[in-house]
Amino acid sequence: MANDPNGVGCSSSSSGSTKRWKYHVFLSFRGEDTRTNFTDHLYVALIRKGLKTFRDEEKLERGQSIKPSLLEAIEESRSAVVVLSPNYASSTWCLDELQKIIHLKEESSLQVFPIFYGVDPSDVKKQEGSFAEAFKRHEERFTQDKMKVQGWRDALNKVATISGWHSQNR
Repeated sequence: MANDPNGVGCSSSSSGSTKRWKYHVFLSFRGEDTRTNFTDHLYVALIRKGLKTFRDEEKLERGQSIKPSLLEAIEESRSAVVVLSPNYASSTWCLDELQKIIHLKEESSLQVFPIFYGVDPSDVKKQEGSFAEAFKRHEERFTQDKMKVQGWRDALNKVATISGWHSQNR
């Protein structure tokens, strides 16, 4: 693995093409749950370690679609840290990010590191507890787009099977 002038890694594939990453880490999190506490501390720690980290700073209005620039930032990241918290699944924005992250994990070399912050990994996998409540609302809202909701369910199920950190296991 070589580093580019910005210190972000690049690697060669067997086809000879070189992938350059703009970010070492993409942070996916529910702002209202963790922005001013856990995720803020994590972001600062990653920066201190010299890792170029993408963290969305904008507050989203209800019903907004995920911005193409966020999807691009995920594509330009070498890894993603997904902070799964009680209200993560209530955000269609977070679920769209997660779907993209899981897709890139399966189709390319994106490394994914889940953190289960105040939630049990089995609740994420089975969509129980606050995740069940969020999906009840999504199913009511997206009655004409059941595939979208199922895609979010599948992404949560997959991220819950990745070995990560559980905040209750300190």
